[in-house]
Amino acid sequence: MSEIPARAEEPTESTVSEGPSADAPLGDAVWLSSPPGSIYDYIKVASFSIGPDGLVDQWSLRAEQLLGIRAEDAVGTDPIEAFIDPDLRERGQRKMTEILDGREWTGVVPFRAPDEAEGIGRHVGGRSGRRGLAEVYVMPTRTEDGAKAAVCIVVDVRVLRSIETDLAASQAIFGQSPFGFLLIDPELRVRRANQRFASIFGGTPDDHRGKGVHDYLPRAEADRLSATLRRVLETGESITDMHVTGFVPGSQERRHWSVNLYRVHSGSGRPIGVAWLGTDITARRQAAREAAAARRNLALLNEAGARIGNSLDLETTARELLDVVVPGFCDLATVDLYQGLLVGDQTPPGLADGSAELRRVAFSSAVSDAPFQGAGERVKLGAVHHFPFNSPCADALRTARPRVVPAEEGGLVQSTLAVPMVAHDTVVGLVQFARTKGSEPFGDRDRDLAVELAARAAVCIDNARLYRREHERALILQRSLLPPGDPEASGLDIACRYLPGNAATGRASEVGGDWFDVIELPGHRTALVVGDVMGRGLRAAVAMGELRTAVRTLAQLDLEPAEVLSQLDEIARGLGAPGGVQQATRAARRPREADLSEVYLATCVYAVYDSVTRRCTFANAGHLPPVLVEPGESALMLDVPPGLPLGVGGEPFEDVEVELPEGALLALYTDGLVESRDHPLDEGLQAFVGALTDPSQPLEDVCDQVLNTLDSHHGEDDIALLMARVQGLPSDSVGDWTLPREPRSVGRAREYARAQLLAWDMEPLVDTTELLVSELVTNALRYGEGEIRLRLLLDRTLVCEVWDSGLVQPRRRRARDTDEGGRGLQLVGLLSAAWGSRRTPRGKTVWFELPLPGADTQLTDPAEALLSLF
Repeated sequence: MSEIPARAEEPTESTVSEGPSADAPLGDAVWLSSPPGSIYDYIKVASFSIGPDGLVDQWSLRAEQLLGIRAEDAVGTDPIEAFIDPDLRERGQRKMTEILDGREWTGVVPFRAPDEAEGIGRHVGGRSGRRGLAEVYVMPTRTEDGAKAAVCIVVDVRVLRSIETDLAASQAIFGQSPFGFLLIDPELRVRRANQRFASIFGGTPDDHRGKGVHDYLPRAEADRLSATLRRVLETGESITDMHVTGFVPGSQERRHWSVNLYRVHSGSGRPIGVAWLGTDITARRQAAREAAAARRNLALLNEAGARIGNSLDLETTARELLDVVVPGFCDLATVDLYQGLLVGDQTPPGLADGSAELRRVAFSSAVSDAPFQGAGERVKLGAVHHFPFNSPCADALRTARPRVVPAEEGGLVQSTLAVPMVAHDTVVGLVQFARTKGSEPFGDRDRDLAVELAARAAVCIDNARLYRREHERALILQRSLLPPGDPEASGLDIACRYLPGNAATGRASEVGGDWFDVIELPGHRTALVVGDVMGRGLRAAVAMGELRTAVRTLAQLDLEPAEVLSQLDEIARGLGAPGGVQQATRAARRPREADLSEVYLATCVYAVYDSVTRRCTFANAGHLPPVLVEPGESALMLDVPPGLPLGVGGEPFEDVEVELPEGALLALYTDGLVESRDHPLDEGLQAFVGALTDPSQPLEDVCDQVLNTLDSHHGEDDIALLMARVQGLPSDSVGDWTLPREPRSVGRAREYARAQLLAWDMEPLVDTTELLVSELVTNALRYGEGEIRLRLLLDRTLVCEVWDSGLVQPRRRRARDTDEGGRGLQLVGLLSAAWGSRRTPRGKTVWFELPLPGADTQLTDPAEALLSLF
């Protein structure tokens, strides 16, 4: 039987003395009104008294509640008979005798307590209710007349054991908790602290009694926490994971705690303080910051991969880098690239020595528009400069390693990293990252990230440099293959435009395969050509050059336009295959099935204009139709069968002949002018036709008007535009005669030529023309067939043509000294500026050309030419 002494008397229902508080002087009574808040609320002590006769003479209200017997039923009864089990009553009677004899007794006695639903019983000794154990403390006493009596105090053993367990658990948790634990009273003073808290802030747990939050935290943080504690006391709302920052004694390191606060109540529900449960989260917070920094760095690298390098332009790529890092990584940043990169020079192999000139190509600031100051000098955007040899920036360029740039005293910047931009072991420039005062200085992790960002940008810049170099080479090649200056043609006023694809799509332009050409042909005829090799890049430009050369070669053969395209189709079928031109040559000789994976496809429109007849013959290989504007009429697209693109093969091309009125405007163009990803082809064609409203304007103005009008329709692809206004050769500039096939025709031809030249006031050309006409007519009589036709054409030069029905082409040969003939064509070659022959539908034409007399023209003396042949 356990013994727990109890010396306190039962409290009354109305008032109770809780005893002195921690702050009250010892011995002072503190009287509280109901409800009480003492330990007796938890223990629920019951009491009753036994008179000298051994019967109950007083019965408390708590006894009624604990034992379930009303006072009127209990008073006057034998407690042994009423409360003790029958098998224990004999022993109980002995104990009662001893108590009344003046002895104290403490023991545990079984009893029956009422069920909660049953309430207080009506009969003593009732057998209903649950069985329980009561710890009873009996104290002898005497009545007023001196008779022996006793006072009994009864406590439910179950309640006592529960309180003991709760106290033990509370003490274990409070003392062994790895968290700092405080009990703070309503005056915001520490009532109790555990060992963990004391181990952090020093001393023993008792040393912290009576202290306030201002003894542990900085003023501002303590004021914030005090306000929070008062709010918890007033509202009862708990606070979880409140972050508090301060310092521990003897250390200047800032610490961080996570604090949970909740209000503590007495057994009756009266608030008696606030419980503080705190844990040090400094390491966790640092880890969280590092994790956040790692996530930020990964996000920056991901953004850099997505945004840097979208343009093949050096300056744009540098700006893309700064768009990523400012303000996400730093407050200010600059990019300096070697000047040699920007002007197209090769970068030196290995590491740069830091002394070469650089140009500031990009600057970005999140805090100020003032120029960024690095290495002790202010450099404006676009300025060419170099870093002092002993500066950190020059050292970074020399060593290809990042360097810290010291901050200037009193300046805005407090931390700067100079990071070289290295691509393929070559330094291409320097990027400087800076953080202003108030921002966190750069750390090792930041430096590693800066190196990675600079390296990614450097690779993109180096790619842009290589692209720029190849693009410039391709552009030079492409432009070298276009007609130089303003082309001239007999009977045509020519204007042209060539525009490489621009940056309308946000990307650097890439050279394409568009081309145009104006080829002068014999007889004051002109070939007009516009073509477009499908695809882009250097190979497309090379294929365009090969096709253009082939067109010029085929044009000199004076073939019909459809035949020219047929031969060109065979050549195009071999351009993409291994062997290049040799393969193309074999293709031209031997038709074969085209493998489209090995060829370059191209579209082309080829037209031959005759200034004498003002007739133009067209052939089309998959190209957009020519546009014709006649005087006083609206523009219209000519109905020229498009055919298949060059390189496909298998289908013949068709000639279409159109007579062009005087003053008519003819336009040939490529699809870059009328087609884009945002505008359908039909819409672009209609816009182009609608832009040709006034063909009477100067052709240069017409070209500009077309490009300005179609500005929203082009820019993604190359544009080639060739415009020609018809100016036919006047009839009085043409002399045309038919000669019979007889020897006298040679003399007549000379007479016709002399008379026509004198009429044109071209007397200096008479002797030479007579001699050459005589030679050509003689050859026509000797080797040709049918009647002979003589024609003289006067324009920018004098052209003489002799036609006959023979198919045998004249061939120039070197005559031996003993030969009496064979020197006629040699003489033609010596005296003329050019000569040749071409096939016609009904025979051939042999022609020669003489420059018109002028101050800069030196005519060859016919006599001297004759003497040189012998």
